[in-house]
Amino acid sequence: MYEFVIAGGWLMVPILACSVAVIAIAIERYWALRPARVVPPALLHQVWSWLKSHQVTRQKIQELRDSSPLGKILAAGLSNAGHGRDIMKDSIEEAANQVIHDLERYLAILGTVAAIAPLLGLLGTVIGMIKVFSAIMLQGTGNAAVLAGGISEALITTAAGLSVAIPALICHRYFERRIDSLVVVMEDQAVKLVDALHGDRLMQIDDKPAEKQAS
Repeated sequence: MYEFVIAGGWLMVPILACSVAVIAIAIERYWALRPARVVPPALLHQVWSWLKSHQVTRQKIQELRDSSPLGKILAAGLSNAGHGRDIMKDSIEEAANQVIHDLERYLAILGTVAAIAPLLGLLGTVIGMIKVFSAIMLQGTGNAAVLAGGISEALITTAAGLSVAIPALICHRYFERRIDSLVVVMEDQAVKLVDALHGDRLMQIDDKPAEKQAS
């Protein structure tokens, strides 16, 4: 492995750094975007129980806000429930924007790595081919070792760049899709809370936790 990196030249250093970043971000986002953490299935039922038993206090709302991203959205709605439907919806939307921003943390880095890793590999290819042609110009085609070294450097950096970019792109798309699914669930839960408190008719929330989860 060490010989492989050395043969690829100095451009292998940023490519390896990109690979480390992809692995770290993928592990962190996979853990942070677990559906059970972002949208706990029993959370809305718990909030509805508080409302029915008149247990909604500042402490309860703070606990709800700190419990999960969905809790942060529901807490924003509960805090402004007494100011009318429109104010409640606006507060929920503001909280949701912040939550979505937090969920998308580091995804831009994955997208950037997916874009620049092939370019770093291509740059390595160009540098390797320049070395090959410089060797041909100075020594002719008789020195096969020099030619092979330049070609090897060109191919190694290209392969390394693609090996980093492809997983980065897959992870980026996967986490984007997961966030979209989580946002749909959070929106559904928030709408249920708003309708329950400010609907034209009182909306009953199921006693059983919602089974709908993000995939």
